[in-house]
Amino acid sequence: MAIEAIATKEAPAAIGPYSQAIDAGDTVYCSGQLGLDPASGNLREGLEAQTRQSLANLGAVLKAAGLGSERVVKTTIFLVDMGDFAKVNEIYGAFFGSHRPARSTVAVAALPKGGLVEIEAIARR
Repeated sequence: MAIEAIATKEAPAAIGPYSQAIDAGDTVYCSGQLGLDPASGNLREGLEAQTRQSLANLGAVLKAAGLGSERVVKTTIFLVDMGDFAKVNEIYGAFFGSHRPARSTVAVAALPKGGLVEIEAIARR
């Protein structure tokens, strides 16, 4: 099985020694996406804007892999403040529509660049 790194300029470049995603044949593993503007590399202002941008970045990575959000089977959401769960959940639900991937949500002490939310995904072809 060939393993290929996925990269797109439509999402922020990796800020460390990792890939935006790895295509492992039938499965694509998408690295966590912060709410970073791909053009400037800066975080969007506030939780809602960061959540929307995180999901837009995830969508761009999926698109670069030839997939859409309907192919996502599992996500993990990382939140700095679990009190933000309801708002993130609302935005997340709008992004996925009627599709409901399996999901975990965990609270973390901090995220890179001072982010408030990060979302990663696993998708199947």
